[in-house]
Amino acid sequence: MILQIVSGLSGSGKTIALQVLEDMDYYCIDNMPLELLPELVEKSLKNRSYLDRIAIGIDARTLGSDFIDFPELIQKIKDNGIECHVLYLHAQTAILLKRFSETRRKHPLTNEQTSLEEAIERERLVLDAIKHSASQQIDTSATNVHQLRDKIKLIVSATEQPLMTLQFLSFGFKHGMPDEMDLMFDMRCLPNPHWEPELRPLTGKDQAVADFLTQQEAVNEMFTDIREHIEKWLPCFEENNRTYLTVAIGCTGGQHRSVYMVERLAEYFSGQRDFVIARHKELL
Repeated sequence: MILQIVSGLSGSGKTIALQVLEDMDYYCIDNMPLELLPELVEKSLKNRSYLDRIAIGIDARTLGSDFIDFPELIQKIKDNGIECHVLYLHAQTAILLKRFSETRRKHPLTNEQTSLEEAIERERLVLDAIKHSASQQIDTSATNVHQLRDKIKLIVSATEQPLMTLQFLSFGFKHGMPDEMDLMFDMRCLPNPHWEPELRPLTGKDQAVADFLTQQEAVNEMFTDIREHIEKWLPCFEENNRTYLTVAIGCTGGQHRSVYMVERLAEYFSGQRDFVIARHKELL
């Protein structure tokens, strides 16, 4: 039995997370009182054929719950032989204020005496025990709906398989560095296809751009250095029981050089490993 608990700040994307889990064949329950979790687990253990993958949304809407004992509760669940993971979503206060303003939804902790900003900060304190028990945290401040869905799929898929997932992620420095990365390599020193008029509108996934970059000696040397570095240190990450490793590759705009390098690295390592993913932050 696998139990995924989704928690976090209101407006951070928990509903999207549960929707993704439902699409991945999890039986999802949103806004469940924490006190009912042990009973649900007990009944699920007696009927594993029916509920073998459960996702529970737990957050501050359950106003009567005391989350201080959350870590102890999760440990008891794991001691019963249940694979349990806690995913915590959060975002910057300014971003949450903007999201609530746009949707015009009521924050669960606001009232006549509590402003929205005060409610958000109070919620951070209320959920602090859950946050520190989380096996994965996602800051959704700079993440759109599609990117958040991809992140959650990656995290959940990684927890369900015994081998580590290797993810290569391209990005553009001018758009900001990604939150999720374990290793990062900078491609901005390499020849830039952007300055070739016929290549400018293309991306690193197009053959013309790939041909241009493959002909550059510095690009091939960079590929070899990155490949050898990853090959050397991958066993160390795997021995540390990592479920996934994200290698971020950046260039100026995240369109040509970083995309090309991610595609090339993913192709190479896919020939050696079962779980390799190529993602491009700036290409939607």
